[in-house]
Amino acid sequence: MSPNKHINNAERLGRWLGGLWRGYVRRERQAVVWMVAGGVPAGVAAAVLWVAKIAVLGALLYVAFWIALLIVFATLVAWTARNTEVSDNDDKSEWRYGDSGYGLYTSEGYRIDPHDPENEQR
Repeated sequence: MSPNKHINNAERLGRWLGGLWRGYVRRERQAVVWMVAGGVPAGVAAAVLWVAKIAVLGALLYVAFWIALLIVFATLVAWTARNTEVSDNDDKSEWRYGDSGYGLYTSEGYRIDPHDPENEQR
C-alpha cells in the first residue's frame, strides 16, 4: 500500500468535522478553567455549560418546530388549492338587454347590477 494514498471527499469531510469537534471541546475546557479561575466551583461551571447547551438545543428545536409548522401549513394550502375545483359555470349572470334595460341579469331574468330606473337613456 502506498503511503501517499488518495484522500476522498468523505474522509476530508470527516477530518474537517473532527477538527471542529476537537476545537469545540478545547474551547469548552478553556471556559471551565476560566470560570474556575474566577472563583466558580468546578461543578457549577460544568452545570452552567450544560444549561447553555440545553438552552441552545431548546432554541433550535423551537425554530425547527415553527419552520415545520410553516411547511405543513404551506403543504395543506397547496393541497387544498390543487384539489379545489373552480368552476365559472356556477354564475349564470350575463350582460344583456332585459325588462329593465341593458344590465347584468341572472339566468332567471332578474337584474342584479345597481341601476336607477329614472336615469335610463333610450
